[in-house]
Amino acid sequence: MPEVSEVPLARLPYVDGVLSAVDIAETAASIAAMQEPWGAIPWTPGEHVDIWNHVEGAMAMLVGGQVAAAERAYAWIPTMQRADGSFPMKIVDGQPDDERGEVNMSAYFAVGLWHHWLVRRDIRFVERYWPTVRAALDWVVSLQEPFGGIRWTPVDDFCLLTGSSSIYHSLRAGVALADLMDDPQPEWELAGGRLGHAVRVHRDLFADKSTFSMDWYYPVLGGAVRGRDAFELIESRWDDFVVPGLGIRCVDTNPWVTGAETCELAMALDGLGDHRRALTLFTEMQHLRGERGEYWTGWVYGDNAAEVAVTNEAGEVEPRNVHWPDERTTYTAAAVILAADALGETFGHSSPGSGIMRGTSLAPHFEEIALECECTSTSERVARRT
Repeated sequence: MPEVSEVPLARLPYVDGVLSAVDIAETAASIAAMQEPWGAIPWTPGEHVDIWNHVEGAMAMLVGGQVAAAERAYAWIPTMQRADGSFPMKIVDGQPDDERGEVNMSAYFAVGLWHHWLVRRDIRFVERYWPTVRAALDWVVSLQEPFGGIRWTPVDDFCLLTGSSSIYHSLRAGVALADLMDDPQPEWELAGGRLGHAVRVHRDLFADKSTFSMDWYYPVLGGAVRGRDAFELIESRWDDFVVPGLGIRCVDTNPWVTGAETCELAMALDGLGDHRRALTLFTEMQHLRGERGEYWTGWVYGDNAAEVAVTNEAGEVEPRNVHWPDERTTYTAAAVILAADALGETFGHSSPGSGIMRGTSLAPHFEEIALECECTSTSERVARRT
């Protein structure tokens, strides 16, 4: 197990009465303990790596005091980038296992790099990885469809709402980095305007994944949907997904609450200023915490848990409330740390990167560009702005 923290506990985030700075340090150490020797962060030992969850793990380790492990994770990312700027969808034992490039995963390094800048203010670190981010976002925006959504992969002809919502967040981080590097990227701003418009107005044109809670709250978490529209969207399916006392369902048809999704919804609510419900959700999901600060992926609850039933001494099958799958995942632990950091601004103590999901430090929203996205071609708009 890595050292609990390289950073003084007094500088780590906490949420008073829920998680202490010591708890946060232990959870960050649990992620570092699962890191592979070359820096990659798998879902859980023996599982695959994807760049999105890898970056999320690096962000959480940085906040939780595992600075060297976080920076080792970032150093590994460029080694997996292809010539076109994309990353493999799945990586196992340091090698591609699914060669398809996935847009959401490829875009997310921008968020991680901007977060590192907020926390460490290390301009040399940003300069080192800016070319990787720039190539990745150039590839991502090249897959934008006419209605504004971003195609999932080059070989698939549909767009995912959750992924596109996250890309909107990544583009705002990318533009903030471009401003820091004095390397303007007007095409990203134009793509972000079209993408935000699509997420706000044309959600029916994305692939139907409405049974998944992520498709419900990610337009808010990613920042494209705001204000009254965001509150109305959250209220529209609250009762479908939120299980009082436990967290939120991953899928509306299954009696299974998951920690990562619960923490993400808490961060979405925090971004709307709904701190009370955010804190309630964050507090209620702590039943997934393990003895050493790690987190179980989820919990199957109630009498409908037959798919993970156990057999008693009499040979009878009994449905039981159980952790499922039988795994503790880095991405769940990472979501907990980032949610604690976000909530820490109101309920405890936070890091300089606590607003990364709230978007307070990112480039401005792309609203003005969205107004012209249907009347002019991208090339014409780029020419107009440069």
